[in-house]
Amino acid sequence: MSTSTIIDGKEIFDLLRDDLAALEGEFGQDTISGVQAITEIGEYLRNGGGKRIRPALLFLSSKLFNYQGHGAIRLGAVVEIIHTATLVHDDIIDEAKTRRGRPAANTQWGNSKCVLAGDWLYMQAFKIAVQERNFHILDTLIELTQQMVEGELLQMEKLGQLITLDEHFDLIYRKTACLFSVCMKLGAILGGATQAQEEALTKYGHDLGMAFQIVDDVLDLTASADVLGKPVASDLREGKVTMAVIHALERCTAEEQAKIEMILRDRTFDRVTHSEIMDILQRYKSLDAASARAAEYAASARKAICSFPDSEIKRALLWAPEFVVAREK
Repeated sequence: MSTSTIIDGKEIFDLLRDDLAALEGEFGQDTISGVQAITEIGEYLRNGGGKRIRPALLFLSSKLFNYQGHGAIRLGAVVEIIHTATLVHDDIIDEAKTRRGRPAANTQWGNSKCVLAGDWLYMQAFKIAVQERNFHILDTLIELTQQMVEGELLQMEKLGQLITLDEHFDLIYRKTACLFSVCMKLGAILGGATQAQEEALTKYGHDLGMAFQIVDDVLDLTASADVLGKPVASDLREGKVTMAVIHALERCTAEEQAKIEMILRDRTFDRVTHSEIMDILQRYKSLDAASARAAEYAASARKAICSFPDSEIKRALLWAPEFVVAREK
């Protein structure tokens, strides 16, 4: 498929300009509480510079079927609120100090308030979703939140351990790709898609999400702290093994494995430097292998929607995997 058939990011923004503006208004209203701390935390998180990729996918999915109702804006806010709630809890669990180049919310309001604010956001998301009066949507969102919570718990159990690639892919499905796939599925449900169309769009979201997270994990190792908005190699510092590291571990010497295990155990680069780990990853072309797997998922995502008729919406969806694998932050 030639890239000439794919529209670029500016054109997608133009397509979704009104929807994204409406989303911001909805998101702002939906995170207002009678408790001042929740409202303050919600506004702080909303202004944190997120790309709004997930609601954008929901909008594009629904537009494939010419859906015109307010439900897309409402559910776009729901998925962004759920995503925001997961970030709040993740930062507390990971003891993160920064998020998107700013102090993490828990450093401003403390863990206790942020845990409860995250819980409130989850409940608020479901309160909004109920307005659709659609059990299929509610079932989808319930399964999503269960998968994401299970993913967080599984990751906590695996911290500091050498896990298999299959275990890693299961984790990134639960933590990232599941939400991408649900965004596409919700748009399909709103648009009245057939079961086959819904499955195709869910597959697209899954593969796009897998590509997104693999690239994210590579950038965590290779990008600068200024670009990332957080310390470089945060995953290793937190005891998390990602694809490039797993690839190297399957090929490296016992001495090199011991160095990686030391990082996972120490949670610092005091005894083994970041550059030493990068040398190991470069030696076995592990970063290239991870990038190649992300590209495979991106290609699979594009293939999943090939049966849909050509339109500017389809071309936008064909561009998204290109953006995901080429991004630098």
